[in-house]
Amino acid sequence: MSDTILIIGACGQIGTELTQKLREIYGDSNVIASDIREGTAEMLKTGPFEILDATDAEEMLRIVKKYQVTQVYLMAAMLSATAEKYPRKAWDLNMSSLLAVLDLAKDKHIKQFYWPSSIASFGPTSPKINTPQQTIMEPSTVYGISKLSGEQWCNYYHEKYGVDVRSIRYPGIISWKTKPGGGTTDYAVDIYFKALENASYECFLSEGTRLPMMYMQDAIAATIQIMQVDASQINIRTSYNLAAMSFTPQEIAGAIKSYIPAFKMSYKTDFRQEIADSWPQVIDDAKARKDWNWNHSFDLKLMTEDMLKNLKEKS
Repeated sequence: MSDTILIIGACGQIGTELTQKLREIYGDSNVIASDIREGTAEMLKTGPFEILDATDAEEMLRIVKKYQVTQVYLMAAMLSATAEKYPRKAWDLNMSSLLAVLDLAKDKHIKQFYWPSSIASFGPTSPKINTPQQTIMEPSTVYGISKLSGEQWCNYYHEKYGVDVRSIRYPGIISWKTKPGGGTTDYAVDIYFKALENASYECFLSEGTRLPMMYMQDAIAATIQIMQVDASQINIRTSYNLAAMSFTPQEIAGAIKSYIPAFKMSYKTDFRQEIADSWPQVIDDAKARKDWNWNHSFDLKLMTEDMLKNLKEKS
């Protein structure tokens, strides 16, 4: 029997592209997209779509039974910058949605579950360079606290109930298809849009702020890859470190200038600088590379070339 997949939070930055890719692999009718708001015309046209509040466990169960879902990808979350403005809302959304799906898996309604963590689960006391898989984790943001707590819940449900839950700690994700949704690494997406619009960008982080980043194609590939490998290859049930590249605003501006020589960058830091300063600069993802053969395809140069090419074609 082939898998039937439910994506919760399908209209978000990662969810949109994940839905499209999974439908290509598993067939349109076998991938059910869901979100609290209606999806794009393309998403509605290519396969099933359900309106779903990620905190509504009863409605979640109804949809799982209706489609005989075997796998769930929970992509709904309130991201770092937005979560700092609405701490209680962020905690409620991020935690109650996770526990609802973990309970579905515990009660054998689904076989497999993917939940994304983040580099935000590290904190100011974590090593900044080559941040290891296991280290001090004392997050100082609401988003980070919810992600670290979520990792422990995932591990608990795996150890206690045998739940097949798999997770990745995403770095900043960059895409040309969807605009950013309230994260601290959003500048690295927005900068490409603004570079083409008016050849200038005012960055909310300082020029030397180095952060781990990843192009969307790599993030989607890793997400699907970790779900497709045999369970015996998954040795970490909290969340795997994942890395591709690390750069500063100054370095991404330099990469853009090689294609748009007139591009100008200015800096005006805001509250997101403090969040960025609490995060790792370079991630050690040796465990993911060893356990399930993870390997990235895009560096800063290749990503910049692809971003600008696609954004030009889109405009």
